[in-house]
Amino acid sequence: MSMRWKGGFIQTWFDPLTPGAVANSLWSWGRNNFGQLGLNNTTNYSSPKQVGALTTWSKTEQGGEHTLAIKTDGTLWSWGRNSYGQLGLGNTTNYSSPKQVGALTTWSSIAAGHVHSLAIKTDGTLWSWGRNSNGQLGLGNTTYYSSPKQVGALTNWLSIAAGNYFTIAIKIDGTLWSWGRNSDGQLGLGSITNYSSPKQVGLLTTWSQIATGVNNSLALKTDGTLWSWGQNQYGQLGLGNTINRSSPNQVGALTNWLSISAGGYHALAIQTNGTLWSWGLSDVGQLGLGNTTKYSSPKQVGALTTWLKVAAGSYYSVAIKADGALWSWGQNNYGQLGLNNIDDKSSPNQVGALTNWLSISAGKYNALAIQSL
Repeated sequence: MSMRWKGGFIQTWFDPLTPGAVANSLWSWGRNNFGQLGLNNTTNYSSPKQVGALTTWSKTEQGGEHTLAIKTDGTLWSWGRNSYGQLGLGNTTNYSSPKQVGALTTWSSIAAGHVHSLAIKTDGTLWSWGRNSNGQLGLGNTTYYSSPKQVGALTNWLSIAAGNYFTIAIKIDGTLWSWGRNSDGQLGLGSITNYSSPKQVGLLTTWSQIATGVNNSLALKTDGTLWSWGQNQYGQLGLGNTINRSSPNQVGALTNWLSISAGGYHALAIQTNGTLWSWGLSDVGQLGLGNTTKYSSPKQVGALTTWLKVAAGSYYSVAIKADGALWSWGQNNYGQLGLNNIDDKSSPNQVGALTNWLSISAGKYNALAIQSL
């Protein structure tokens, strides 16, 4: 059995090889030009396809065009684009099916950026690999690495999120840290200076959840408040304007935010009452509001109170409801909505009829999801 910390609660995943345990299968769809769907080809698919026959998948993360995943045995896997070694396999070869990263069975958390990757082990150590042009690996340099390298010697890292050439992380003590590219203040450090090693964002110890967009960041505190910083040209910070911010600013005054996700230039969030909210760019309907109008403050998506999980891709969104049904909306030029067509949708549409979806992750133009069998 393994436990995953997520947004203030624990999700427990059972080893499917244990009698009575739940089996988790992996599914993918959308663009596949680098094999990021893991289907052993480079064919695009507009509806979910199972990745192999294994039922031991625990969690997934999508980068720009590469994928990371952890199995229930604690092993780490990767596939897709590998031009900068972001797969962690010691080379720069693309792979269209899952490949194991080393032989360790102690991986617990993952984050995939545009062309870099990070992971946390069960001992609390932090590791990174891939492109490092702006110091996004946190290793104190700008050298690229094609296999995991430990970030410092600390053993108290809790969660990580990777954006476009930058990284943010939370430690076990609730402090917030960031490093990498900072052109729009996305590191939250009150400046636009790049950093190649972790820097603490303020002095607070109340950070609980993080999410990264292209050049902006979102975070929740333990009191349920929502905060944002970085690029804001489309209102993706949710602050009612389009002004960039280089330090955290509170989004409204509510204290009931539960989970967050940041896409290309839009954001999604769920409140504790199960309502879904979105803001930012909506040129292809990625906000799910039935239009293509951008909004600089949170707007409720419909009136339902049954939303459970969300993931924002570049220009599209996917979500799971409390009944286990999967929904999607926004850009669909590569079939990334999983609706068996390539038509954009400006409001949520259900993906198939199944109600056994457990988790989702959204990449640039493709998505992955885990089913309970």
